[in-house]
Amino acid sequence: MKKRFIGEVVSTKMTKTVVVKIERKFVHPKYKKVIIRHKKLKAHNEEKDIKVGDKVEIVETRPISKEKHFQVVRKLS
Repeated sequence: MKKRFIGEVVSTKMTKTVVVKIERKFVHPKYKKVIIRHKKLKAHNEEKDIKVGDKVEIVETRPISKEKHFQVVRKLS
């Protein structure tokens, strides 16, 4: 099963690559406070229609480069 994430595009400065910020929320087991963690992933993007701030869905794929092993599936907004 391939991993799928929904996140926000934070950078489009590289050719055919976008940086997507993935946020996850969870409740701390002891203190019961909601904690937000984030991770930035590089994703392959052939189209030029994605801009900073767009929500996109990415899916895991074969390694395309040293740090890029996700691909943009679709633009959500």
